[in-house]
Amino acid sequence: MRKFLIDTDTASDDAVAILMALRSPDVSVEAITIVAGNMPVEQGAKNAGYTVDLCDAGVPVHIGLDKPLLREHVNAEFFHGPDGMGGMNYPDPQRPPESRHAVDVLIDIVRANPGEITLVTLGPLSNIATALLKAPDIAQSVEECYVMGGAANVIGNITPSAEYNIWCDPEAARIVFHSGMPIMMVGWEHCIGDSLLLEEDIQRMRALGTPYADFTLDCNRSALAACRDWLGLPGLSLPDPVCMAVALNRDVSTHDEPKYVDVETTSELTHGETVVDRFGVLEKEPNIEVCFAVDSEKFKRMLFDLVS
Repeated sequence: MRKFLIDTDTASDDAVAILMALRSPDVSVEAITIVAGNMPVEQGAKNAGYTVDLCDAGVPVHIGLDKPLLREHVNAEFFHGPDGMGGMNYPDPQRPPESRHAVDVLIDIVRANPGEITLVTLGPLSNIATALLKAPDIAQSVEECYVMGGAANVIGNITPSAEYNIWCDPEAARIVFHSGMPIMMVGWEHCIGDSLLLEEDIQRMRALGTPYADFTLDCNRSALAACRDWLGLPGLSLPDPVCMAVALNRDVSTHDEPKYVDVETTSELTHGETVVDRFGVLEKEPNIEVCFAVDSEKFKRMLFDLVS
């Protein structure tokens, strides 16, 4: 069994990514840690806990930082709905969040399992940066870290040049990206284009008739409306599930290369942009494995299999 640790600001697409990990037969999710991002941490914990209940998994949920390191918290209710789950108002989870702080749990789990933890981050990197500042040694103890964040091709979803997770706490992202942790960045651009769930995909998923398929579509109804009405996309984008698919099967990434990546933290115009030195013009040592392309059909097959 592979050991996963998921750090998330759980809203609708995060919940589907969590579900994918929980339903993968070769994965043990050791803990889910919550960070402020899409939702305030209390709502994020509730959403994660409900997803755990749906999968009958019993995974502990721990609450972490309730705001970015240096900035005010700006949530994404406008995209995911007031509860983060399309206004479905799911019930409280059977198991409340644990009392221990997410940052301490992150450190302890990595230290207790050196070289064995796959860390998957689905939200702002505030918890991860704080853990690294407190315990720098964990950077070398993580087997691999998959970051849903940024954009290798400067395609933003909150500003023209920035993706929300990095934009929300760019200072944290900069700390994490320069920590020496083995990171693959799976940018937002991989959830659009052929990876969108189009109307025919949605109808096919609904026809599965499973609680997991219904949950995937129901909790993302606000996100689907935002994709269509705000971003002008012809379907539902699922950035966190795409990242989780890559973490579950590296072959979903069809083109990845080590590159030097930095994060803009000072510009009003481009704060939160992930600056990828694709051609090595800065002559700096690569610090991030950058995903440049994914197999959209493989992603969709995996998603459909796990919600069936």
